[in-house]
Amino acid sequence: MKTFVLAVAIVGLAAFPGISNAQRNLGNLGGNPDNPNSTANPFGAGNPFNPNSVNNPFGMYGNPFSPNSATNPNATHPPMLFDQQGNYRGNLTTNPYDPNSISNPYGRYGDLYSPDSINNPFGAGNPYAPNSPTNPYGEGWKIIGR
Repeated sequence: MKTFVLAVAIVGLAAFPGISNAQRNLGNLGGNPDNPNSTANPFGAGNPFNPNSVNNPFGMYGNPFSPNSATNPNATHPPMLFDQQGNYRGNLTTNPYDPNSISNPYGRYGDLYSPDSINNPFGAGNPYAPNSPTNPYGEGWKIIGR
C-alpha cells in the first residue's frame, strides 16, 4: 500500500513539469464535487484529512496559523492560483491587503469589476465558462502551494 501511494505521488508531481520540489499541486479550486482534483470533492483534493488539502484545518495549507495557508489572513506564502492555460490568477488567501489576493476587493484578482477576478461573474469568475472555478461542472483552477 505504501509503495502504491508513493508511486502515485511521484507520478502526480511528474505530470506538472513546471512545479519544483518547493511547490506542490494542491488540486483545483472549483465547485465540481465529482472531479477528484476539486477542492469541492470531500474524497479527493478537498478531503479534510489530506495533509495537503486547503480544507484541512490542521494541515500546512488549511491551518489558520500556517504561513502557507489559504485561510491565514497574515500568510506570507499563500497558495497561488493558475488557470488551465498556466496563467497566474492570484493568491488563494483571505488577506484583503495582499495586492494579489482574491479576497482584496480593490486588487486585480479580487475586484468585482476586474476581468481577471474570480469575483467577477462576467469575467474570470463566469459560472458558465468551462474552466472557471465558479462553474459547478468545470475543471477549476490549479492551486499550487509554496
